[in-house]
Amino acid sequence: MSYRALEYADKYNIVKNRKKFFVISWIILVLGLLSMFTLGLNLGVDFKAGTRLDMYIGKEFSTTDIDAIVREKLPETHFTDVTAYGEKQAFTRFEETIPPEKLTEIEQALIAKYGDQVTKQESTVDPIIAQELVRNAGLAILFAALGIAIYVAFRFQFLIGVACAIALLHDVFIPIALFSVFRLEVDLTFIAAILTIVGYSLNDTIVIFDRIRENERTMKTKTIEDLEHLVNVSLWQTMRRSVFTVVTVLATAVAIVFLGSEGIRNFSLVLIFGLLSGSYSSIFIAAQIWVSLKKREMNKKRFSTAPNES
Repeated sequence: MSYRALEYADKYNIVKNRKKFFVISWIILVLGLLSMFTLGLNLGVDFKAGTRLDMYIGKEFSTTDIDAIVREKLPETHFTDVTAYGEKQAFTRFEETIPPEKLTEIEQALIAKYGDQVTKQESTVDPIIAQELVRNAGLAILFAALGIAIYVAFRFQFLIGVACAIALLHDVFIPIALFSVFRLEVDLTFIAAILTIVGYSLNDTIVIFDRIRENERTMKTKTIEDLEHLVNVSLWQTMRRSVFTVVTVLATAVAIVFLGSEGIRNFSLVLIFGLLSGSYSSIFIAAQIWVSLKKREMNKKRFSTAPNES
C-alpha cells in the first residue's frame, strides 16, 4: 500500500462526502428528465421514420439556396432546414419517406447550380422498421447492463453487482439527457457509443472493486469507520490509473470531434459525455453506493446479534 495513497486518503475523504456526490447526480438526473419530458430527443432517421438526404456540394454554397431548391422540388413536404457540415457538405431530413426519383431531381438541380462534382446519399427508414430499431436499441442497452451486473454479482458479490447496475444506468442516462438538452441527433452510432461507454465504465469500476477486495484481506472492517477507510484508501490507490485511462481516451475522442468527419462526430460526443460521467460514477457513485449498502447490511447483522450478546 503506497504511502501517498494513505496520505491523500487521510487528507481528502471521498467516502465521507458521498451524500454530496449523490445530490449532484440527482440534480443532473432530475434536470435531464425535465429536459426529456419537455424537449424530448432529437431522433434521427434510424429511430424516426423518414428520409435523410446528405449532399456533397464540393465548393462553397448557401444553405438558403439549397433550401429553396428542396422546397421547389418538394413543395408539400415537411423537412428540417438544410444544415451545413464541414465546408462542402449539407444535409436535410424529411418527416416522410421520399421516392428516389424526387431526390434525384434535387441532385440534378444542385448539379446545374454548383457543378458535376455534386453527389447525394439518402437514407430511408419505414415506420415499422423505425419502431423495431427503437425497441431493439433499448433492449440491447438494458440486456448489456443487466448481464454485466449479474456477472459482477456472481464474480464478486451481490451488493457489488447492485452498485455496478445503478452506476451503469447513471452512465447511460447522462449522455441521453445531455443530447436532449443540446438537441443533438440520436441515431445508431449513439447506441454503439453507449454500449462502448458501458464497457469502459464497468472496466474502471471493476478495477476499484478488485482493489477493495484485495485490501479486505489485510484491513479489518469491523466497524463502519473501518469500511469507509478501506474504500477511501482503495479509491486513492486506483485514482491515478482511473484518471490516466479516461484522459487518454478523451484526448482521442476530442480529436475526432474536431478533425473527424460529420458521420462519427456524434459518436465522439457521446463518448466524451459518457467517459466523463463513467469516470465520475466509478469513483464517486459506484463505490459509495456499495458502502451505503454494506453499511445497512452491517447494521442489520449488529441488530440481529445484539440480543445474543446481552
